[in-house]
Amino acid sequence: MQPHQAFFHEYRMMYRPFINKLNVYLASHQLYSSQWAILRLLINEKSLTLVEISNSLNVEKPTTTRMIQKLIELGYVTTVPGKDKREKKVQLTSFGHDVCKDVQVTIEQFQLDALEGVSEDEQIIVSKVLETVRNNLLK
Repeated sequence: MQPHQAFFHEYRMMYRPFINKLNVYLASHQLYSSQWAILRLLINEKSLTLVEISNSLNVEKPTTTRMIQKLIELGYVTTVPGKDKREKKVQLTSFGHDVCKDVQVTIEQFQLDALEGVSEDEQIIVSKVLETVRNNLLK
């Protein structure tokens, strides 16, 4: 197997087990990894439109709409008026902020356990490599 083939093979072999196990941890917060991705985005960006969330996560707007609706039902996010009547911004509620703090505590050890035996330098290198691959795919 060529190095590039091994890279993508190992990524695929790691991805599903990672997401499946992450979803087990997130279940205690009534979340799935895709919903957590939205909450993580809102932690950093404060408020975003549905289109901005969809674009950031590279998912279709209807999918984002369904995930946002579930997060609203859970009380984790709310919508506020945007620049005009058609635009709505999504932001975390106070409860949502608290949930995000709890989730981060919940998954911290899971992430550290998953990276056991991987040095911080290696983590930084792999993060940069994955960022470069993502940017190449989005060209």
